[in-house]
Amino acid sequence: MSEKVESTGMELLKEIANVSGKGGLFRILKPSRAGVIVESLDEKREKTLIGPTARVSVLKDVSIFTDGEQESAPLEDVFTKIREVHGEQVELSIKTASDKDLIEFLNKILPDFDRSKVYVSDIKKIITWYNLLSKHLPELFVVTESANEPEAAAEEAGAESEDEGNKTAKKEKSKA
Repeated sequence: MSEKVESTGMELLKEIANVSGKGGLFRILKPSRAGVIVESLDEKREKTLIGPTARVSVLKDVSIFTDGEQESAPLEDVFTKIREVHGEQVELSIKTASDKDLIEFLNKILPDFDRSKVYVSDIKKIITWYNLLSKHLPELFVVTESANEPEAAAEEAGAESEDEGNKTAKKEKSKA
């Protein structure tokens, strides 16, 4: 029996990075001797060389501190929950929203976030990143259903060998 496995394009987060000191997000294109070549995630799609001393954070490795059993929640889980609650765009304006509004926003998404370690500036980044990714990388949020490949292949092979066995038994009976 094959299991349906739902997956999203969140594995693309391993190609997206935040660069300290630069606004926005960047797609990592390739490493070079002098650093890493990135492309901005905006309309301009500018390619830039980021030096080896710059702090580059790959979004796949970013998580939000929590008070629960687990010490943190992966950013991909947070983005998925935002998508369920807010759809394609978070309408909350980070420039005009109060600190209380921003904390309430994250509280709806991740109720057990650690209020002593997650700052309002972090919540603003999450909203900004989500809106950027939703606009420029919508395939990140596409949910696809796929059969669990190894199990499905094994089951099909098993069914075929049963059919072969039945055919052989029928031939032997007809000869007798």
